[in-house]
Amino acid sequence: MSATAHQRITNLATLIAVHRAFHWLHLHQPQLRRWLLEMVRIPAPTFAEQDRAAWFVERFQALGLSNVHLDAAGNSLAEIAPEDSDPSSPVILLSAHLDTVFPAGTSCEPTEQTDSSRILAPGICDNAAGLSALLGIAAALQHARINPPATILFAANVGEEGEGNLRGMRHLFLEGPYRNRIVAAIALEGSGTAIVTRALGSLRFRLTVGGPGGHSWSDAGTPNPILLLSRALTEIADLPLPISPLTTLNVGHISGGTSVNSIPSSATALIELRSSEPAALHNAAVAIRDLLSQLFSPFGNQKNAPTLRLETIGDRPAANLPGDSTLLTHLRSVDRHLHIYTEPRLGSTDANLPLSLGIPALAIGTGGIGGNIHTLDEWFDPTGRETALRRILLLLLAATQLAPQLAAESAATAAQLL
Repeated sequence: MSATAHQRITNLATLIAVHRAFHWLHLHQPQLRRWLLEMVRIPAPTFAEQDRAAWFVERFQALGLSNVHLDAAGNSLAEIAPEDSDPSSPVILLSAHLDTVFPAGTSCEPTEQTDSSRILAPGICDNAAGLSALLGIAAALQHARINPPATILFAANVGEEGEGNLRGMRHLFLEGPYRNRIVAAIALEGSGTAIVTRALGSLRFRLTVGGPGGHSWSDAGTPNPILLLSRALTEIADLPLPISPLTTLNVGHISGGTSVNSIPSSATALIELRSSEPAALHNAAVAIRDLLSQLFSPFGNQKNAPTLRLETIGDRPAANLPGDSTLLTHLRSVDRHLHIYTEPRLGSTDANLPLSLGIPALAIGTGGIGGNIHTLDEWFDPTGRETALRRILLLLLAATQLAPQLAAESAATAAQLL
């Protein structure tokens, strides 16, 4: 398999059309930087990505891609399709997520440092870097007039971060018209050259404790949701979690109450579990539910009894790309050709969803370097990212040649998951 993959990549890299695409990437790094600066100025909090999605529709149209549109979830989509393709033919997905972790009102104005090539802005690396790479690959393929043997679907997708719960990917793979056509997925994520082939799973909950509320003096003795929530969180924090596979728990936000002299009527906490194994996540969630049941059962149906609600607000499935998968084998061959070290990692990305369905997928860095991710001091330096973009282009083109094989792998893995 590896010898065949190496030969395939070597042959691809010698094609005149591929060299034209490489040449476009070489000459147009300033254009990618301009796109980077323009898009990062457009705020895109999770659930409010529509302005940035509309910008992508305009860019896709300007590049001359086909079937440019927004889908029902708000993903900005476009295609490069074979001349003889039909509506049921296999699709290779190349995506980058639109949303950032920063709330509405955050200033996204980029700052270009005068003493270096760094650009500072919230979201500049995660994921304006990936989004600019998405446009760069599309533009290079169009410039080279490459007619791939399978349809390439370009997606600037919504809902990757936080409570977005992979909603853009869920629509593409579970609901939209491409749901039975995508046979492999490559998610463009941030800087560097690392790849994510092991999907870190997570379960996220909103825990709400309610009560009648009241005055701190005249209604003393009424159940206090903040105190009850605090007691519950202390007990949850003491739950034993497995070390192998490593399973973690975090409480990321607490809210409730109105004033120091009021008994609150509600208190809420956001809880997250993470693990690389689905069973570990399930067992930890069951343990939390059992503990809460024990803590609140003594109140029964007595008057003014507190209420309890544990709501699932996020479910990112854990999964793995097999080490002998066709997609990963060909990436290793691309890396051998370009002298890049293949560095598989564990992470939580848009690739989680297709991997959980048995569809070959990975997330891949788009070159350059970045830092202070998810902070207001986030930065990205796109210097030297051309090789990383060539890597993505070669892997993408190889995947289009391998679409029937990838479809067979996907079907076989999905059958095992049932």
